[in-house]
Amino acid sequence: MMEDVLQRITFHKDVLCGKPVIRGLRISVEQILELLANGVSSPEILEEYPDLESDDVRAALVYAHHIVAGETVLDRIAA
Repeated sequence: MMEDVLQRITFHKDVLCGKPVIRGLRISVEQILELLANGVSSPEILEEYPDLESDDVRAALVYAHHIVAGETVLDRIAA
């Protein structure tokens, strides 16, 4: 099921320089994640960007999860 939602994430060199975007729109995964990180709710995002669907916001989160899950941790210094 998570793989299905990832089909909403697209890449094209002519759209936002190849950054991951939602369904070919000029709305990047990064943009959605930044909004969420700043406390904007999913319903607020959908209201602000009427071309988006709730599964698009979910796809951005699933994409971020896959990136972090595949991360290789080499060495970290404790803060």
